[in-house]
Amino acid sequence: MSRMIRALALLAAFGLWSAVLTAQPLKPQTSDKDAVKVKATPVKVTGEIWEIEVVFDTHSQELSDDLLNAAVLVAPDGTAVKPTAWNGDGPSGHHRKGALRFKALNPPPDVLELRIARPNESRPRTFRWPMSRQ
Repeated sequence: MSRMIRALALLAAFGLWSAVLTAQPLKPQTSDKDAVKVKATPVKVTGEIWEIEVVFDTHSQELSDDLLNAAVLVAPDGTAVKPTAWNGDGPSGHHRKGALRFKALNPPPDVLELRIARPNESRPRTFRWPMSRQ
């Protein structure tokens, strides 16, 4: 009986450890080009609403990006999904910070991809994070 209890305890410990590993937060990513640094950090990618924090920093231009129209998540089928909200600084200045909110992608992607098309840049800034299956 004690072997069975030990085996169950080991299985439970392994299950907790794998839950901890899969629940690790996704790390910030930075794109620095054309004198504008953009940092994106997924802060919530569970539940019905997902949230990604975005920080802009520059010393050479006004940050007039309209993030509700410039940002998209890429769904598993390739569809571009626009955010439902931007909760943050308005379009001006040299430093902006806020959070983009999106309806959860269903089915969840293997890779979370955020694209931000910036004015006067030929290609969108692209951020990708591998998603773990829980």
